[in-house]
Amino acid sequence: MFKVSSVNVNGLRAAAKKGYAEWLAATEADVICLQEVRAEPHQLADEVREPDGWHVSYAPAAAKGRAGVALLTRREPDRVRVGFGVTEFEESGRYLEADLPGVTVASLYLPSGEVGTERQEEKERFMAAFFPYLKELRERAAADGREVLVCGDWNIAHQEADLKNWKANRKNAGFLPEEREWMSRIFTETDGGYVDVVRQLHPGQAGPYSWWSYRGRAFDNDSGWRIDYQVATGGLAKRALKAEVERAPSHTARWSDHAPVTVTFDLAGAA
Repeated sequence: MFKVSSVNVNGLRAAAKKGYAEWLAATEADVICLQEVRAEPHQLADEVREPDGWHVSYAPAAAKGRAGVALLTRREPDRVRVGFGVTEFEESGRYLEADLPGVTVASLYLPSGEVGTERQEEKERFMAAFFPYLKELRERAAADGREVLVCGDWNIAHQEADLKNWKANRKNAGFLPEEREWMSRIFTETDGGYVDVVRQLHPGQAGPYSWWSYRGRAFDNDSGWRIDYQVATGGLAKRALKAEVERAPSHTARWSDHAPVTVTFDLAGAA
């Protein structure tokens, strides 16, 4: 079995004080992808920066206190890469990938955007630059006999089933028609060639949501968004057995506004 968890920690230093450390100690995951770390490694407590039993890679953002992604792996990666070759986003703390035997795993934090602002323009530039890299990564991996898994906070709800109040969000960042179409291209076999693993295992249902606003009673009412994905190449997606959102038992037990998205793959017999 190969188990992968992905979670936007909404600030790793804060999350570590609220329950992340206990979750990490209990998890059976082989790989963990973190987003919105918001800290450079030297700012983290020793036990958070280098937890026992893990090899940890970081890609902090040049902008202090923003973004930042990380990868925790049980075994040492064969190779680690920060960024995807586009100068504007090389030090943005939004993409990190590692090669493990037979699979490349990446942690992604796509910009959230905001309609009518420079933040949305940044998001659009990121999307335009990242899509061709995803295709290149898939093609390169296929040539090497490898699979790809890109996990993280994509900040887009792809379908109406991916957010509770979709009608009220049709003109908001995260559910814009052009953003949803971009996701559709990724999941088109003849275009992006990737599979939404959680949706594959949970077809025809609302959610499971992975983010809930801290405002109001969004969490209690399960009024959430599914914006955290595990996106895999076809060969790996076929080996996915189980996908779950590790939703906290109560609002007060949350250590982030996101919940870990965990997928178990059966790699037995994989080349």
